[in-house]
Amino acid sequence: MARSDNLTGALLMMASMAAFTLNDTMMKLLAGEIPLFQVLFLRGVLTTLAVAAIAWWMGALKARVSRRDRWVIFWRTVGETGAAYFFLTALFNMPLANVTAILSALPLTLTLAAALFLREPVGWKRLAAIVVGFAGVMLIVRPGAADFNLFSLYALTAVGFVTLRDLSTRRLSKETPSMLVTLITSAAIMVFFGLGSLAGEWVPMDARALGLTGGAAFMIIGGYLFSIMVMRVGEIGFTAPFRYTGLIWALVLGWLVFGDWPETITLVGAAIVAGSGLFTLYRESRLARAERIAQSAPTRPRGM
Repeated sequence: MARSDNLTGALLMMASMAAFTLNDTMMKLLAGEIPLFQVLFLRGVLTTLAVAAIAWWMGALKARVSRRDRWVIFWRTVGETGAAYFFLTALFNMPLANVTAILSALPLTLTLAAALFLREPVGWKRLAAIVVGFAGVMLIVRPGAADFNLFSLYALTAVGFVTLRDLSTRRLSKETPSMLVTLITSAAIMVFFGLGSLAGEWVPMDARALGLTGGAAFMIIGGYLFSIMVMRVGEIGFTAPFRYTGLIWALVLGWLVFGDWPETITLVGAAIVAGSGLFTLYRESRLARAERIAQSAPTRPRGM
């Protein structure tokens, strides 16, 4: 029996989350050993070269970008750059699962931001899910608790920048190739962190550090490719919930590699965030399906 498009999309989404989480794990293994700006620049060089080759092979470099999309890409790049800095700074100083759980609030913040800035309709059920989800985030962050620190706020700031990135992505026209946008973003991150690395000292890298940097670049390229492929197969409403498999990867890798296992209250908060996000995605898929059915329904002639 041939595999359905939805199943293929689900497998690609899970592969994407696994690749991104493995990238995070390798980057975290370099914490305290290699300066953040240095490793991000070097990873950016490898990533940009690989993405440029793929974009050339796909013919994406020939595409013309409208003036409107140039500004959208600019703000998307700002979001990606800010997210990289704040997320990885938090990751270098917090358990992998905790940072990933906070980032799992993205479907909630994206829904709220779309309602505020894009005027997309949001019913009371989804608003309630957003409120409950943010309560789950507070259980993970726990302001005022003994282990609360500045890096928890860094993780929350990263969520804001990722929301800006994804909100900008929604505004891109279909004529602009995804690989071209990925290349521009990767090159901008490479240049930004390359310039930033000049302000500090560079540290010699041994074979282990070079291997981890190369492995992180390989994984993030895989994450990009798989996430783009997901958009081309299956229904978004079906495949999007599999994004939360990244949290499972983070729990397992955090325990196996770093010996970290979240406290019970953190796991409860993560479950609340994931549950709220899944409900939000479910509601969005139902509304999108109802809209498609309404648009495809035949119009009754007047007078009948």
